[in-house]
This record gives sequence, C-alpha cells and structure tokens, in this order.
Amino acid sequence: MKKRLVAVSLLGAGFLFGAGTATLRPDIPTTLVGPAHAAQTGASADRSLAPTLLPDFTSIVDRNGPAVVNISVVQDTVATSDAPQMQPGDPLFEFFRRFGVPMPQERTPARGMGSGFIISADGMILTNAHVVASAKEVTVKLTDKREFRAKVLGVDKATDVALIKIEAANLPTVRMGSSSDLRVGEWVAAIGSPYGFENTITSGIVSAKWRSLPDGAYVPFIQTDVAVNPGNSGGPLFNMKGEVIGINSQIYSRTGGYQGLSFAIPIEVAVKVKDQLQRYGKVTRGHLGVTIQELNQSLAESFGLKRADGALVTAIAPNSPAQKAGVQAGDVIIGFNGKRIASSAEVPLAVADVRPGESAQLKVWRKGKEENLSVVVGTTPQATLAQAQQQSAPVEQPRLGVAVRPLTAEESQQAGLSSGLVVQQSGGPAAAAGIVPGDVIISVNGTPVKSSAELRNLVQKAGKSVALLVQRNTGNDKTTVFVPVELG
Repeated sequence: MKKRLVAVSLLGAGFLFGAGTATLRPDIPTTLVGPAHAAQTGASADRSLAPTLLPDFTSIVDRNGPAVVNISVVQDTVATSDAPQMQPGDPLFEFFRRFGVPMPQERTPARGMGSGFIISADGMILTNAHVVASAKEVTVKLTDKREFRAKVLGVDKATDVALIKIEAANLPTVRMGSSSDLRVGEWVAAIGSPYGFENTITSGIVSAKWRSLPDGAYVPFIQTDVAVNPGNSGGPLFNMKGEVIGINSQIYSRTGGYQGLSFAIPIEVAVKVKDQLQRYGKVTRGHLGVTIQELNQSLAESFGLKRADGALVTAIAPNSPAQKAGVQAGDVIIGFNGKRIASSAEVPLAVADVRPGESAQLKVWRKGKEENLSVVVGTTPQATLAQAQQQSAPVEQPRLGVAVRPLTAEESQQAGLSSGLVVQQSGGPAAAAGIVPGDVIISVNGTPVKSSAELRNLVQKAGKSVALLVQRNTGNDKTTVFVPVELG
C-alpha cells in the first residue's frame, strides 16, 4: 500500500487530519525501575541489571486532563443510489433508469470525532481545522460528562488550526509553553480521544523539529513517536513541565493508524493563528510570491556556498512583491528581517508573520556575494502554468546527456517563460539526476539559456557539476526546481 500522510480524525479518507533510558533532570519526575529478583538472589551489580530512569506522567494527567475535551461533529453528506426510496415496481423507477435522469438525492449525516483543549476559563478551545471545518454541529464533552454545543469562531486550513467556543465559566485550562527550547530526544506526552476513548494519555520522545510536510508550508512540524490515532486530532502535546508545546495534527502511516511517526503544530504557530481568528475571524499572512526549494550540498557548491544553508528561489510570480523587489531565480535566501535562514521551511513562516503592506529586509546570495533587498510584503495568487508541447527537432548535448530544442512562442506564453529549452531525450548524467523528456531547462548555474548553443557553452565551461533550473509537469500544474547534475 502506498505510504501517506494522514491526519488523525474520523472525518474521511485521504489526507485525514489527525523508550530508552532517560537522563536524570531535576525538572522531570522519574521512577526507578529494575529487576526485583536481583536483590533477592544476591546477584552482583551489573550494568545490564542497573535501574532505569523513566518519566512519571501522573502529574501531567492530574493537572491537565480535565482541560482536554472530546469533540464530536455532525456533517451533511449527499448519498446517491440507483433508485433511492423507490422500489422496482414504482413507475418512476423505470423512468429514471431508462432515460438517465439524475436520481433524487438524500442527505445522510456523517459523524466525526476529535480532541481539543481549553485555553481560557470562559470556554475558548483550540483544535484542528480539519476536525470542525464544514461541520453542521459541534459538541464538546468535558471529563465531568457535561456537554456543550460549540460555536466555530474561525478555521485556518493552511495551518490546520481552529478556534471554537462554548458558553461556560470557571473551566479548567491548560498551561501554554514554548516549543522553541524543545530538544530532540526530550520526553513528551499527548492527551486525547483516540477512537473515542476519552482522556487517553500516550507518551514518547521528540524525534525531530522543523519538519516540512506536503501542504504544510506555514508549519514547521514537531515530529514525535508518541502514539497518535484517529480521534487524537486537535489534542495537546505536553512537555514534562506539563505545558502545551504543540497540537497533534498528522501521522505518517501505511495503514491509517499509528506507526511511530506523529506530527504536531508548534504552539507558537497555533497561538498566532488563534489571536487573528479571535480578533478578525480569519487569518491574514504575508506573501512574497516565490517558489523555493531546499539546498543540498551539490546545489550549494554550484552556487558557491560553503554550506547548504538557505532557501533556493526557483520561480517568481509575475507582479509579485518578490519580482518588484528584484528577487531572481537562483537567489538563495539566507536572511529575513535580520534572522538567519538555514532551511527553506523557515521562509514561509517568517514571511507569514509580516502583515501585508509592511516592508521587510531580504538577504540573498547571488553570483558569489550577499545582497540586501527591501520588499513590501503582500498577497499575490500563484499562477498555474500550462504544459508545454513538444515541437521542432532536438539538438543533442553530449556532456549533459540531453537532446533539446527551443520553446515555441506559443509554449513560452503558456508556460509564462521568456525563454527555455525543451528536453526531448534524456540520458547519461542528466537522466541520472532525474531530468526527463518534457522538462524545460530555463537556466544553467543561474544564467538563462535561449539556445542549444548557449546551453552547450555553459556546460562545457562548468566544473564537475551544474545546477539546472527546470520547469516540469506535476499533474495539472507546472513547478520549477533546481536540479544538480554531476558531470564527472
């Protein structure tokens, strides 16, 4: 079965949104666990029989359990059949069947389940957007068995964060923490309602930080090995101080259930979204209008960088803030508003924090040196690029291993490119790097190419590797990406 990221709720299929020896730390309660028979049999002390220090989560449950809620939702879905509410003997049954008239539709309720946590005593609750989006009814159940009908104040699908409200007072609340000082290997715990089992706690460690996931451009996810299952969506992730440091959102699984890879939204991201939803009912975030990719060592060397740090710009949207500021494809973003950019995952989050219309300072690496650019952040929709057609006779490029031809005028207009070379055949180093027929080579090491002769000259002058800026088909759209090619 194909690997997939799934979110942890019971709302649908597809993208469903949902130990070892511990070191002794003064802020983590621990329990000594060891083989009891060692003392009884007089066995000599041995490293293999040494007591193991394990964390104690009882205080986290006692303090925060009452503030974690179960969320159930009701949605309307349309169910169709060959003849709903009709018997074969009904005259209308034969009419619908023979003439292909659309059959009447009946609406049947779909039910889903998730988790959330109370952040204010007057009933403000954070959860996942996918848990409550498009819900007709949202019901919140507390650990004391009280149930409340909730109002959805706002959802932000880009971060998968939602804010809901119940009418109540003097409610228990969680303590907010920070994920900024979270360390890989640190113990964490989740409380939620997996498969409807309310107030269930599971534990594990932080596996990684700042993970980029598909459709998660604005979220640097916290990866853990905490058991998270359908129904855990929207529940809190705690550190050992009993503070919320994330919202459990997605899992990576072959089966749809937990397999050791869980992802949580950092609480700082969720709080910023919550503040905007509470104040405006929606989220407005800054936008540059660039497409970026992660650097690897080969690409870094091609652009003259000593380390593979930064975000490589592969495309700029027309009339976008980035284009107006002079950002170019092949620039490497290494700083934003005075902060160093080490990974492409950091750029969308940094830009999103800037209100549209405000100015920001961009530091880029271009042609072997640093440049500072001033950009007025805005919101610009991204254009969809049409697929290029193959025409004309190709010209072979022996060292690179491709046969190419120039774009036609019609193809250039469809693709939104002023120039480029369509790959007709691919072999040798190009094929090994993943270049395939239909790709459009836009530039070599940042220099645009308009003809096969220009491509040949640039490749001949290059060293052992080149970075090709390539536009390629991805389903119904086009994406632009830098591809490092080892020439030998």
